[in-house]
Amino acid sequence: MPAVTKAHHQKGDFLVDYEEKVFEDVKAEPGEKALVTFHTVAFEGSIGFVNLLQATRLKRKGFDTSVLLYGPGVTLGVQRGFPTLGDEAFPGHQNFNKQLTKLMEEGGKVYACRFALQALYGHGEPSLIEGIRPISPLDVLDLILLHRKANAFILDTWTV
Repeated sequence: MPAVTKAHHQKGDFLVDYEEKVFEDVKAEPGEKALVTFHTVAFEGSIGFVNLLQATRLKRKGFDTSVLLYGPGVTLGVQRGFPTLGDEAFPGHQNFNKQLTKLMEEGGKVYACRFALQALYGHGEPSLIEGIRPISPLDVLDLILLHRKANAFILDTWTV
């Protein structure tokens, strides 16, 4: 039987070349927009959080960035905590709240569909993280179409 002769990896070791960047660092031209939509449930996989990080990165690259929470995506924008709102019951429990707050502090806009908020998930507007703008379900498609007309970069986030 073959023997493993390599030493165990140690804390601080590099396993990949993390400094090499293959592509140019693209920045927004003046007036360029980006929209990141979320039709995904909070904590039902990594895509919701990963694309919140992407939305923040788009904002930092100079894009006028908006986030749309609709359908189950509104679950990313509700206040949470245990035993009280704002408490972190486990590491990462507040990751959506913190990332959305950071994005808004940096000038990003976040919208949440009122229909999904109330009819699907039983929340009212006071349940949303401060700064999130509730919108009519009739505004969901129009927000997307306005970004399309503006030739915006649109990143759709879905889970099935």
